[in-house]
Amino acid sequence: MIRFVRNTLQTTLFTAGLLLGTNAAFAQTPAPDAQAATQRQTLQAEITREGLKRFTAPGYKPGRVEHIVLFRYKDTVTDKQKAEVKKRFLALEQIAKRSGKRYITSIITGKQNSGEGVDHGFEQAFVVRFKSEGDRNYYVGAPIVEDAKYYDPKHAEFKTFVGPLLAEGQQGVLVFDFAADKH
Repeated sequence: MIRFVRNTLQTTLFTAGLLLGTNAAFAQTPAPDAQAATQRQTLQAEITREGLKRFTAPGYKPGRVEHIVLFRYKDTVTDKQKAEVKKRFLALEQIAKRSGKRYITSIITGKQNSGEGVDHGFEQAFVVRFKSEGDRNYYVGAPIVEDAKYYDPKHAEFKTFVGPLLAEGQQGVLVFDFAADKH
């Protein structure tokens, strides 16, 4: 899917450049894999600079942070299994705790219902809201935070549960995080 998106984007830019008569047709766009690697390197540099304790602390980079997760299930996954995924994911809002306190602000979910035809086969979306990047970092854990003292074991358990139900490799999940802009 990543290659499809990259190729589609490159084709679109090339076509737009030809139509506009600009050099945009020949512009190189960074591959999504390269963008992810760069972001991962940036976060690893933050960990090195700040230390894991600070990087995952509730007060680290305060402000609303949205963590969007899209799932594409294997063809063999039943509706009952999908309902169990939804139930367990939503339960994280209550059971995911740090030092005995909840740290997830909210989790919402919904099935894909757009008619635009650009869903790339993703079926279910979840939006997890946090009060800081530190809370998000604690929640996400691996592959960024590897030390179990600094990530949520309940979320790690959920990832282990859901992984076998998702389409293979990067085809099964898309994650997009952002700190909400102030307006």
